[in-house]
Amino acid sequence: MSPIKLAIVGVGKIVRDQHLPSIANNADFELIATASRHGTVDGIPAFTTIKAMLDAVPEIDAVSLCMPPQYRYEAAYKALSAGKHVFLEKPPGATLSEVADLENLAKSKGVSLFASWHSRYAPAVEAAREFLAGTTIRSMRVIWKEDVRHWHPNQEWIWQAGGLGVFDPGINALSIVTHILPRPVFITAATLEFPENRDAPIAASMTFSDAKGLDLAAEFDWRQTGKQSWDIVAKTDAGEMVLSEGGAKLSIDGKLVHEEPEQEYPMLYRRFAEIIRAGRSDVDLAPLRHVADAFMLGRRKFVDSFYD
Repeated sequence: MSPIKLAIVGVGKIVRDQHLPSIANNADFELIATASRHGTVDGIPAFTTIKAMLDAVPEIDAVSLCMPPQYRYEAAYKALSAGKHVFLEKPPGATLSEVADLENLAKSKGVSLFASWHSRYAPAVEAAREFLAGTTIRSMRVIWKEDVRHWHPNQEWIWQAGGLGVFDPGINALSIVTHILPRPVFITAATLEFPENRDAPIAASMTFSDAKGLDLAAEFDWRQTGKQSWDIVAKTDAGEMVLSEGGAKLSIDGKLVHEEPEQEYPMLYRRFAEIIRAGRSDVDLAPLRHVADAFMLGRRKFVDSFYD
């Protein structure tokens, strides 16, 4: 079977660190073009706009969109309208409405749309899901705290309206939680901390529940230095479950029961190829919906200005 001819829009750090190696090691794809204002890939035809790329390289089958979410809708609309399959980096868009519109467009064009959630493919996530499905969950705590200066230095877009702020990493936690829990949850309260000089929050605390009254709380913070925290802890009738290091390790009552090498982006591209071959889309908006609910329901608290 011929490889899917792929293009990338937005050649930045995440593309170089994750997308390019994953594509190079996946026989289902062949990278044939890029579009980016600044970045290029050696040996691959480069363009500065997606329109120029699509016009010049009509044989493109699929496009991976890796620019900030505020600018993704227009590019996705162009690609889908041209009959291309589309891979959306997380979060899939700046609003729920625009992603819903893209989903409808993909359906009308008979192409695949993939809202990718890389953290769901962390090594121990499926094992955690299986464990929780077999027991009663009494409570869950999500602690997702990291140093923005280390992970997103001088990235102004992330502090602008639509850039999500601390929810850029926090949505990774939400993508895991919505995948491993046996029932849907909803936000009951939230507090969002906004630096006085920023349009997006630097920290957030949220409580959730479900139809059976689950006790679930999450803490996101971008000011943590030293050891970073990406942990989900559940008290259950079968013991305490700790899904740690962003989903890399699973422990039950302090005993490590699952750990494998990280393969998040390779698995995303395997999934993208799978839905293209099957002629369907994969667009789960639950994580983004929770972020939208937090902005809608949350109490806003202003804190000291933040500078990189």
